[in-house]
Amino acid sequence: MGKKICSIIRKEDVGSIGIGAMIVFIAMVLVAGIAASVLIQTSSNLQMQALSTGQETIAEVASGLKVEGISGHNTSGEIDLLAIEITPLAGAPDIDLSQAVVELSDSDGKYILRYGDALTNVSSVDGSIFDVSDFGDAITFDIIVLQDADESCLVGSPVINYGDHVIIAIDADGVFGSSLSPRQDVFGLVIPEEGSIGVIGFTVPSAVTEAVVELQ
Repeated sequence: MGKKICSIIRKEDVGSIGIGAMIVFIAMVLVAGIAASVLIQTSSNLQMQALSTGQETIAEVASGLKVEGISGHNTSGEIDLLAIEITPLAGAPDIDLSQAVVELSDSDGKYILRYGDALTNVSSVDGSIFDVSDFGDAITFDIIVLQDADESCLVGSPVINYGDHVIIAIDADGVFGSSLSPRQDVFGLVIPEEGSIGVIGFTVPSAVTEAVVELQ
């Protein structure tokens, strides 16, 4: 009788241990599943963020524009008009100049210019580009298209791509309140929507005698 009771107790203990082990195993599976789900979600988020950061970095490094030169128009020994020639960098995607900003400073003030919805094609220019009537005003710049093989740079959408050359036409007299006098320092930036910026920096010569002066 005693042996039979002991045998029953041992069988019940074995059953209890098996149920406990199964509960622990199920708990471990659930915890592992939750942890795996969190890790997968975190990995996915990191991958998306890395992809976005990579694309933004490529756009920042491999796009933008450069200033190829700056010319000034001489009136009575002072510069009243500025022609800033720009072109996209090699490998740069399309650049919408309607979203670009030009910053100019003469040490006395800082001026911000945006596209003024006026565009001239060089084929319609009769004589000097400084004879063009559209040179912006105190708060805007206009565009003179020098080269645009695919005709992407239009009045309503002045988009330039690699190989295009355009002039940002600025009325210096209107922006600075007066023409630029000899020895005057001017510096600034041409800032596209994304990518590298074009740098502006020059000093008006001490004697302005030519009709057109190369400033940068």
